[in-house]
Amino acid sequence: MLGAEDVIAFWVDEVGPKGWFGGGDALDQQIRDRFGEAWEAAVAGAFGLWLTSARGTLGYIILVDQFPRNMFREDPRAFSTDSNARAAAKVGLARNWDFAVDTGARPFFYMPLMHSENLIDQDRCVRLVHSRLPGDESTLLHARAHREVIRKFARFPFRNAALGRQNTPGEQAFLDDGGYGGLLKRLQQTDPGPVAG
Repeated sequence: MLGAEDVIAFWVDEVGPKGWFGGGDALDQQIRDRFGEAWEAAVAGAFGLWLTSARGTLGYIILVDQFPRNMFREDPRAFSTDSNARAAAKVGLARNWDFAVDTGARPFFYMPLMHSENLIDQDRCVRLVHSRLPGDESTLLHARAHREVIRKFARFPFRNAALGRQNTPGEQAFLDDGGYGGLLKRLQQTDPGPVAG
């Protein structure tokens, strides 16, 4: 039976940062093959026991927040378990379980908030990354960029096609101007700006 440690070992130790943000079709297929059934089980309500410990919660968050983004690119299922991930992350954060895992894995406790289309979650994510991951400028930059998108549009325009949502003229202009990548470049060229909302 697959356990949380299997998820963590694969994602944190085998794949690592290069695969997290630079994976491709081969990695996506590997995740589908190894963890697709586990994700389906999580959708059906399995793995509640994972949520009773820090590392179990980390494994659960990776399974329902990170893996569907690889398994189901350009598909609504990529975001369908985001609420599960947010709920798990919020409970884990209330228990300070993010401090119980290695610093390299700690950002995954904050990513469900970063992926939220809710500005309160976005503000909290930026504050958490700033205070609990000192020196991790890359994660902070991405947290700020996600928050900026939600401040401006109240949703992520780069999800619209997958979710069957119509782009507003402003969203289309954002996408035409480089979208998220363009925003990252602009933020890198400016000062860090405010951390608090």
